[in-house]
Amino acid sequence: MNAVVRWPVRLADGDVGLRPLRRRDQAAWLALRAENAAWLEPWDATSPLASGPPPTFWQYVRSLNAQARSGQSLPFAVTCSGELVGQLTVSSITYGSLCSASIGYWVSQHVAGRGIIPTGVALATDYCFARLGLHRIEINIRPENEPSLRVVAKLGLRDEGVRERYLHIQGHWADHRTFALTTEEVPQGLLARWHATQAAGRPGS
Repeated sequence: MNAVVRWPVRLADGDVGLRPLRRRDQAAWLALRAENAAWLEPWDATSPLASGPPPTFWQYVRSLNAQARSGQSLPFAVTCSGELVGQLTVSSITYGSLCSASIGYWVSQHVAGRGIIPTGVALATDYCFARLGLHRIEINIRPENEPSLRVVAKLGLRDEGVRERYLHIQGHWADHRTFALTTEEVPQGLLARWHATQAAGRPGS
């Protein structure tokens, strides 16, 4: 039996928050994407099929919320001290014999490396395991995307190897490395393990 996703979902740990993207985020979101175009576009997924003009921001938000209410995804805005700094999406939510989902994310370059995305991934993973009853979370990353590879390294996800020509990225089929985690690997929760890792890395600890 599938868990019921009661959208909207809001999660937080310290200064880091996950919440739905809102229509009033339009100006901040558009500015963030424009400022980070060179930082983000090499990793943005594309479609190999011809399509029409891109949706408006309002259409985009409406589509995200519809997907969330149907239980297909959890499309979060990422905030730091209330400031919109990126997005994190739990997608491909599947129940039955698989009970799995994928996580993708992006964050503004001006806050990269501060532990915001690892914290967001940990929050979302714990929600999927504890509230949705999922068993496995995976993250697929381009082998050249070093900032994103550092996220899964910090969180200790397993490297399951390369999937050749896995996703369509910027006009061509690109290889990705798959990293995964199951509930048995984090009985204490991924957020608690991430906090322990951070504490162990502090000088004098």
